[in-house]
Amino acid sequence: MVDMEPKPGDALAADVQAATTSHTGPAARIRNYFLTGLVVAGPLAVTLWITRSVITWVDGWVRPLIPPMYRPETYLPWPIPGTGLVIAFFALTLLGFLTANLVGRTLVGWGESLLNRMPIVRPIYKTMKQIFETLFSKEGSSFRKVGLVEFPAPGMWSLVFLSNAPGGGVSERLPSGEHVSVFLPCTPNPTTGFFFYVKRADVIELDITVENAMTLLISAGMVQPGADDQQKKFASLAANARAAQTVREKKKEAVVE
Repeated sequence: MVDMEPKPGDALAADVQAATTSHTGPAARIRNYFLTGLVVAGPLAVTLWITRSVITWVDGWVRPLIPPMYRPETYLPWPIPGTGLVIAFFALTLLGFLTANLVGRTLVGWGESLLNRMPIVRPIYKTMKQIFETLFSKEGSSFRKVGLVEFPAPGMWSLVFLSNAPGGGVSERLPSGEHVSVFLPCTPNPTTGFFFYVKRADVIELDITVENAMTLLISAGMVQPGADDQQKKFASLAANARAAQTVREKKKEAVVE
């Protein structure tokens, strides 16, 4: 049986074949060769640059804390990048191991009680602790679901990440109905965006992962997870949302009359 499933390099091979066809002019062939090389080298270069930046950033934080006699570059003619990252990994793992036992929990509790007595430091530490516990805890509920919200205008739909339900102090002031916290990231920088509460009935949950949604946002729609099927699904969901909105508007008009 012949395997008809496309392989990862098939598209690139097709570009190379198109660049070498006999009827292609010299200028077009050079351009196609250049673009093919850019497709190969570009992602690799960006990945290496990001990796190097992260390693350098961690080394810059950790290395000054290590005495010079314990640094590899003290005995070698050149520095070894990544030593700070390795030390930070083992230090954090050791800290987690110590915190898991009774003595560690006692020390952590004593440290937190000390921080809770500091007026300015207390709210900062408390907020950061809740964020990190939500992001990295297995039981956390941080951005596990993706949805569609009609924003910023009727007929325009935006991807949002669903978070927890609003707390008691907020939910009591919101209009009647079940609400959910949503984060609407900006494109192409998803670290900034809008946070607001919206009725759960007005959110259309999508059957896609957070990673695929992030890819869609960062690429500004150029990279479509599940391409054709996902586009049809989005169009169908948007149509259903418009129909539901029309029904709600007619109900409101009937109540006014």
